Amino acid sequence: MISAPAHAASITNLCKDYVLSGETVRALRGVTFDVPTGDYISIMGPSGSGKSTLLNLLGCLDRPTAGSFVLGGSDVSRMDDDELAETRARQIGFVFQSYNLLPALSVVENIEVPLYYSGRLTPASRQRCLDLAKLVGLESRLEHRPAQLSGGQQQRVAIARSLVNDPQFILADEPTGNLDSKTTAEILGLLQSLNDEGRTIIMVTHERDVAQQTKRTIVLRDGEVLSDERH
Repeated sequence: MISAPAHAASITNLCKDYVLSGETVRALRGVTFDVPTGDYISIMGPSGSGKSTLLNLLGCLDRPTAGSFVLGGSDVSRMDDDELAETRARQIGFVFQSYNLLPALSVVENIEVPLYYSGRLTPASRQRCLDLAKLVGLESRLEHRPAQLSGGQQQRVAIARSLVNDPQFILADEPTGNLDSKTTAEILGLLQSLNDEGRTIIMVTHERDVAQQTKRTIVLRDGEVLSDERH
């Protein structure tokens, strides 16, 4: 099991404003919820509800206009750019709908990318990448390029890449959005196994049957929490 604080994250009165053509648009309006360590949360809501804005804030890709976001005991809203980058690199793993793999790199090289950019690619960490490829069932595809893989296999590479820095927190943005129902079930099974190991997962999805596979669903509307229910 992963050792982590009782709450992987705590979001309090989180607000985010954007100024567009001189008008202030409030994307988030006082969002509050706690994320216990080991939780598995799906976030739903119609287009424009604030899902993407919230995910950007949780991923330390942006700062809130007001409110606080505490991750692993540190208030992200008070961090400078270097601290945000360090937090992203060490504490957060990202999984995207479009996989975001580099087409010229092999499976194992794509898994290694976060280590390469952080200057931590060593023989020991390279072995970890091989172990992660095995974990997601791609040990026989190590030298394949993304174009030689199915959508499900590409998403498995992306999940392995998200784990390479051993993050406590995994953010998944529509991870099954491009997959058929059989492959969706396989990817959800893999995410469930990671959660069973103690990893904290927040997943944005439009699919209610996918959300039902998580422990808890938060529904946003007009930048506010409409509902927060455990399954």
